Formats: sequence, C-alpha cells, structure tokens
Amino acid sequence: MNLARVKIEEIVDHLSSEMRKSLRDSVNSVIPDADFDERELFREFKRQIRRKCNTWEAVPERYIDSE
Repeated sequence: MNLARVKIEEIVDHLSSEMRKSLRDSVNSVIPDADFDERELFREFKRQIRRKCNTWEAVPERYIDSE
C-alpha cells in the first residue's frame, strides 16, 4: 500500500469553518442541552489534534486526489 503524507493540522485549519460547525452540530446531537462556546470547543479540538497526531500523518494514497 502506497502512503502519502498530509499536514493534518493544516487540513483542519483549511476546513475550519465546516469542521467547527460539524463539531457544534455533533455535540448538539449527542447532548441537546449542552451550553458551550463553539469557537472554544474548536480551539480545544485543535489542541487535542496537535497532542495526538504527528505534524505529518501518513494516509493511503487512495484518499488523496491531486488536481
């Protein structure tokens, strides 16, 4: 299996608006009455990504489409 490398945090930053809204909607779906700041939740999400992922993560090339 051929692997490509991606900068995961850069991908999250690039999609930050969509990811922040998805994270908000996910929490609201699981915990309907949750009271939270979606921007602070997203900042913590990004901190956890930095802690748990490498700067460069290897992913199968089939998940990459270079246009």
